[in-house]
Amino acid sequence: MDSMTLFGLLLSLGLVGGAIAVGGDFAAFVDLPAIMIVIGGTMTVTLTSFPLNEVLRAVVTIGSTLVSEVPEFPQLSRRLLALSQKARASQLLALQEDARKESQPFLKQALSLAVDGAPVEAIEKLLYNDTTTMVERHERALAVLRRSAEVAPSMGLIGTLIGLVQMLGALTDPASIGPAMAVAILTTFYGAVLAYLILTPLATRLERNGADDLLTRKLITTAIVSIVRQENPRQLELHLNALLPPTQRIAVFK
Repeated sequence: MDSMTLFGLLLSLGLVGGAIAVGGDFAAFVDLPAIMIVIGGTMTVTLTSFPLNEVLRAVVTIGSTLVSEVPEFPQLSRRLLALSQKARASQLLALQEDARKESQPFLKQALSLAVDGAPVEAIEKLLYNDTTTMVERHERALAVLRRSAEVAPSMGLIGTLIGLVQMLGALTDPASIGPAMAVAILTTFYGAVLAYLILTPLATRLERNGADDLLTRKLITTAIVSIVRQENPRQLELHLNALLPPTQRIAVFK
């Protein structure tokens, strides 16, 4: 699990909550009408912008982002090179047990195709289509998150206007001015917290997670194609390093 994502979210909310608790009455920052306007309004506008099934898929994708591990690209590259060396020393069928025990779904699928003797063109096409589907799924989830992040401050502004109208309409009743002012101010506060402390960071993390997943699939596809073509593992190392960031490149063959 990528604990830093969850830790960052909780720490951000904790700092805000701590500042409120230290500075005064925490209960004064809880207002049900303001919560309904911001959270409820953000949800309804998002559901208006996207089909329900797409929003639900986005929630699942976001949830997987919170529990996904940060990939270790050098470690993956060394494993792919080890598989290449194993296949070159004997034959593709030697990878059958590796394919059966593999826990990474995309690598398991790629190894199974290679062991089953699928043509390299068919393997490339299938893995490419699978990767394209993954990218589209991440882009749709990212669009939902970004839309929600855009809407939340706007709902806060709408709540502020509602509170101001209520306050101006109750100037003759001093007891009503306080609750109306609370709605006006707290909706802006809730909108900012929801957008900039939760939704925007999640969107950034989801975008980064998609980029990491894409690089992982590129490394695996490159390695499997090289293995099926029975290329020299030294050549595969060059191909993998060309995909890896400079700080994460490997040097197995010296």
